[in-house]
Amino acid sequence: MTVCGFTKTGTQPRHKLENMTSMISSRETRDTDNGDLLVWILAWSELVAFGALLTAFVVASALHPETFAAGKARLHHALPVVNTIVLLASGWFAAKAGEQNAISRRRLMLLVAALGGVVFAGLKCLEYAFEGASLLSGDPFSQLYLLITGFHLTHVAFGSMILVLVTVFPTRENVHLITTLWHVIDIVWLVMFPLIYLL
Repeated sequence: MTVCGFTKTGTQPRHKLENMTSMISSRETRDTDNGDLLVWILAWSELVAFGALLTAFVVASALHPETFAAGKARLHHALPVVNTIVLLASGWFAAKAGEQNAISRRRLMLLVAALGGVVFAGLKCLEYAFEGASLLSGDPFSQLYLLITGFHLTHVAFGSMILVLVTVFPTRENVHLITTLWHVIDIVWLVMFPLIYLL
């Protein structure tokens, strides 16, 4: 028996509840799809930008082999190796954040990942300090080195801040978005490191 569209128990009819549930589910799915599209657009944009810079580095290296050889010889290799380990560990914690069901564990993993980004940035600034005035020589190697590593450093710093902000609302969608971008930063560094420091 119903009264004014409600059942005797005071609840809406089953079909109305099912329709409302379907509408909410559809909207959540649509929002998630839009978020996924946005993050992949950002990710591919970053890869294209860094790809262009690294291509310019390779071309300039071929045009000025002696200058680039001398520039690479001035670099300190210990700190970049440590930074590689730090960034990979940070990426691991970011990936684990998305696997956690408990909100507290998700927040912890995100904060540890962000801490890794802060450590990376600090070590990179220390590396700049060690290299000193040689980076200001104005040769093609120094210019491209500062441009590429500085551009990457700003992404690490910005990504670390976003990781911390996501801990306020650590939904699976938010965690997925930031960790995807964080992994892009990891991938870029894994290409940069051998290209700039080793080859």
